[in-house]
Amino acid sequence: MNGMMKAALRFSSFKTVTNPLKQALYPGNTIAGTTKQQFSRTLWHVCSTKSEESNVGNLKLKTPTSLCSCGCGSQRLQHTKSEQELVQFLSEEIAAECKARKIKSIPSRIDGFDVKLDGAEVTLTKKTENEIVIVTFNVNHTVDTDADSEPEISPNMDKPDFAELKSKPSFDVDLQLGDQTLSFTCSFLQSDNMQQSEDYNDIFGIDEVTIFNGEWSDKTYAVAGDVLDGCLYDLFMNLLEERGISNEFAEKLSDFSTAYEHSLYIALLESTKKFVS
Repeated sequence: MNGMMKAALRFSSFKTVTNPLKQALYPGNTIAGTTKQQFSRTLWHVCSTKSEESNVGNLKLKTPTSLCSCGCGSQRLQHTKSEQELVQFLSEEIAAECKARKIKSIPSRIDGFDVKLDGAEVTLTKKTENEIVIVTFNVNHTVDTDADSEPEISPNMDKPDFAELKSKPSFDVDLQLGDQTLSFTCSFLQSDNMQQSEDYNDIFGIDEVTIFNGEWSDKTYAVAGDVLDGCLYDLFMNLLEERGISNEFAEKLSDFSTAYEHSLYIALLESTKKFVS
C-alpha cells in the first residue's frame, strides 16, 4: 500500500472516532451539527464518580445523638442532679408566677401617652401643639415591697401574706420645644418623706433639673431638686402637672412598670429553663 492510500485510510478512521474522550484528544475530529454544549454534557456523563476529586465516597452519615435518660427530650447525654432540680423548680415557679400575674397583656397607652418598649427600657410619648412630652424609665432593679400595704406578721400565723411587690422606677421627663429641652429627673418618695398636709400630698419628687439644646451631654449643667428654692420647686411641680405628670399619672406608671417587670421576670425564668433543659 503506497503512502497516499495509508494517509487516506488514517483520515477516514480519524473522522469515524465517536468516543467523546478521544474526540477531546483530536480537535479536528468534529461531527457536523455537534456543539460544544453537547460535547460537554456527554463528557460529564462518562466521567467516573470514583475519581480522586470526588468526595461522594468519603461522606459519612452521623448517628443521632443519644437523648437524655431522664425523659426530657434533650440531646444532652445526661443531666446533672442540680440541672434536674433547677428545671423542676423553674417549672413550678413559672406556673405560680403566671397564676399570680394580674395584667395578662401590656397596654400600648398610659394616660394619653404612647408606649414604646425596648427590653427593660420604656418610653412614653405625648405630643401637643407646642411641645413633645417624653417620659423614660428602666424597670431593672425597681421592685420592692409596698410599705403601705405591708401587713402585720404574727408569730402564730402559719402562712403570712407578705406585701405586694411594686415597681417604682426613677423616671425622666423631657419637655421638648423645638431644639431646646427642659428635663426633670423624678423619683417616688418614701412613705416617711412624703409631704402630707392640706396643700401637699406628692408621691414623687424632683431630683434634678437641667435645660439644654440638641443632645444632652455630661457637660450639661444640672441642679439638684433638694437645693432649689422652695417656691421654684413648687412651680416646677405645677408645670409638670399641667403636662399630665401628676400623682395619678405616677401611680399608673408604677402599675405599668410592675406588670411589665413581672412579664420580663417570667420570660427570664422560661429562657433559663429552656437553656438548662
